[in-house]
Amino acid sequence: VQLVESGGGLVQPGGSLRLSCVASGFTFSYYAMNWHRQAPGKERELVARISSGGGTTEYEDSVKGRFTISRDNAKNTVYLQMNSLKPEDTAVYYCYTVVDTVNHWGQGTQVTVSS
Repeated sequence: VQLVESGGGLVQPGGSLRLSCVASGFTFSYYAMNWHRQAPGKERELVARISSGGGTTEYEDSVKGRFTISRDNAKNTVYLQMNSLKPEDTAVYYCYTVVDTVNHWGQGTQVTVSS
């Protein structure tokens, strides 16, 4: 299993970014996918989750209405569209899934929101 994130960077408050996570090594369409984030000095937290077929999504309260998780099963890719970014969204963002009871994480992509 391999998860490779991309799309992070430096953005001003109020700006937008789209993160991507390309998956390989398993049948992507069978599994739910998550985005998590970890800010400096804080624990890693769940940001958003999407079901295997994409029909069900969940969000952490602070990102509801600003972030959208989606997936393209034909491309083995999960996305996180982040709008109206705030300085408190600054963190390393990780793609995550559980395959056959084993946790799998990507390497993370840094998102920095600053003027």
